[in-house]
This record gives sequence, C-alpha cells and structure tokens, in this order.
Amino acid sequence: MTYAIISLGGKQYRVQEGERLLVDRLPTEEGKTFHPEVLMLGGDGAFELAPKTQVTARVVGSPLGEKIRIGKYRPKSGYRRHTGFRAKLSQIEIESIGGAAKKAAPAKKAEPAAAKKDEAPAKLVQDYADLTVADIKERSAHWTGEQVEAALEYERAHAKRKGALAALEAREEHLDGS
Repeated sequence: MTYAIISLGGKQYRVQEGERLLVDRLPTEEGKTFHPEVLMLGGDGAFELAPKTQVTARVVGSPLGEKIRIGKYRPKSGYRRHTGFRAKLSQIEIESIGGAAKKAAPAKKAEPAAAKKDEAPAKLVQDYADLTVADIKERSAHWTGEQVEAALEYERAHAKRKGALAALEAREEHLDGS
C-alpha cells in the first residue's frame, strides 16, 4: 500500500488513494483538483523524504464542523456568557499518489456519463446530467410537471442522488397539490 504524508493548512495528514478526509477550509472551489505539498512517500517497508511525486486531491464538499459551545461564568456575581461556532471545513478525496495512477479511470467514467446524456428523456432539461444537487433544487422551482417527472425518472435510473431525488419529489408534491 502506497501512502503519502501531505501538508495542508499547517497540518500534516497521512493519506492513501481513494481516501476522504476533512481539512480546514481550502481556497479551491468544490469539484476542482489541486496538488498539496508532499512531505514523504512510503509503502512496502520503504519511504522517501521530499519526493518528486505529486498527490492529486479533489475538493468534494465544504461542510461546517461540529458546533462548539463556549460558556464563561463567574461564581456569586451572576456573570454568564455563552457563545459558539462551527469550523469551516473542506472535504477532500485523494485521487492519485505519484502522478498517472488514476488518470485513465476518469476517462472511463466520462464515457458512461456521455451515454447517459444520450439516453435521457426528451422532456428533460438541457444539460441535466451536469447539474449539481444545489442547482437542481434551485432550478426545479421553474420547471413544468413533465420536466420534473423526466428528471425524477432520470435520477432513479442513473444518478440516484439523494438530495436531487428529495428536491424533485418535494417539487412533484407541490405541483400535485396546486
């Protein structure tokens, strides 16, 4: 098993291909790839400090961390203060360690995606397969009943994204109720 130790935001992480982890918020946009600094490369009983290889990581999401509650008080004086915050995080996925290890895999995924676009129903919104869940939630408010049905059919047959299915089903109920 090949692993790498990378540095992100002043912290070090031990990562392997395919692994997902939460790190402090990164300036990279969601869905984009980047190359963090590689401090060490190891595996199979050997390691290399300051390697020339690259680690490719993709930003998957930007969630908020757990809520941290902070309370202060002074006894016998009635002084109480409460505050809290949620850390801004980025979820990243390690795509490859050492360059071209997974370069061929995304090309294979792109071909079925193109085939799915061709199989899409005629009433489906143009470029539906490229929409994110947030885009679907936002845009479905302006779709006709036929477009919502076609999108639901497509999601159930191909993508099966929970957020998109929930948004489309809610929109369908709204249309049925109107």
